[in-house]
Amino acid sequence: MLAAVLIFAATYFVIAVGRLPGFRVDRTGAAIIGAALMVAFNVLTIQEAYAAIDYDTIILLFGMMIVVANLRLSGFFSAISARVIAHAHRPLLLMAAIVLVSGTLSAFFVNDTICLVLTPLVLEVTVAARRNPVPFLLAVAMGSNAGSVATITGNPQNMMIGSFSGIPYTKFMFALAPVALATMVLTILVIGAVYWKDFRFETRVDVEPPRVRIHRPLFWKSMIVSAGMLVFFFLGWPVPKVAIVAGAVLLLTRRLKPERIYHEIDWSLLVLFTGLFVVVAGIEKTPAARELYAWASEASLGRIWALSAVSAVLSNLVSNVPAVLVFKPLIPHLMNPNRAWLALAMSSTLAGNLTIVGSVANLIVIHRARHQAHIGFWEYFKAGAPLTVLSIAAGVLMLS
Repeated sequence: MLAAVLIFAATYFVIAVGRLPGFRVDRTGAAIIGAALMVAFNVLTIQEAYAAIDYDTIILLFGMMIVVANLRLSGFFSAISARVIAHAHRPLLLMAAIVLVSGTLSAFFVNDTICLVLTPLVLEVTVAARRNPVPFLLAVAMGSNAGSVATITGNPQNMMIGSFSGIPYTKFMFALAPVALATMVLTILVIGAVYWKDFRFETRVDVEPPRVRIHRPLFWKSMIVSAGMLVFFFLGWPVPKVAIVAGAVLLLTRRLKPERIYHEIDWSLLVLFTGLFVVVAGIEKTPAARELYAWASEASLGRIWALSAVSAVLSNLVSNVPAVLVFKPLIPHLMNPNRAWLALAMSSTLAGNLTIVGSVANLIVIHRARHQAHIGFWEYFKAGAPLTVLSIAAGVLMLS
């Protein structure tokens, strides 16, 4: 028990701070080392470590990465975004369009990728129009976090929750899409209120549509395969199976070098997931797990508001994916597990809007825009804090 608790605590400490002090060990490295130590100290046998890995989550994430890589390389995301942005001729309308495009695309195709694509487009448009780019960049990050709540394929933590819970894709979407839509509306209102000086003079914004390179054969192939994938999701087919088959179909090509697809895949995230599955399985074997179940009962985590509050805090301490894994052994012991899983998906995702480090999507936007726009901690927090509180409160009410 002592070894398992120490390994678990040390792993999550490194995940929380980002790196092991004094060493070049990042979050993924911490997960690998933690998993290896669980086996080395006989907390788990090697067979138990293999069994701890949730292959449905890994396969779903891997398949979606291949699909999204093809869509991105084809120019699909850029073309859709540029077309919508080019038709928004008022600053407030432009910001609202960015939120809706970012959120809608993130709902189905993983929010991190949407931020990678949208950030340079938004910068190009706002700089050309001589507008302050900050509120529009916040619209990209916060809109993507909001929209990704809607479906199992919106972000990595939702993929895990979809796999753990067994909730069908359609049922998951019907429960959380209204929360996502409400949060996108709140995002527009909050950014508009915080940056009212930037929107008070509704001068017309006339800019040239951003130039987008489209690989037409890949564009149409990716669109057809992605549309078919979504249809099968809604028909109730196993989500990991559909995602990996869609990815495999897209790898059958004579035009695109496979190395370009492999370069787009976040291999370190797949390894991080694998290592954390083993680390959490190790702590589950100890009496500490039973104490955790008792604490969950005493803390009223069966109530949506309590679960959401704890999830939001933990997600900002260690990031949302590790936070969801902490809740994995707890949720099945609660009174209404399905509702608890949905509340966890909602709160762990929307908590990402609280601070710059709350989600990877935020960091992507800030990093890509750093040469043309500075967004510091407080700059982000003054919009992120009220949005997080309002959106999680709305989510709790809608799921209750």
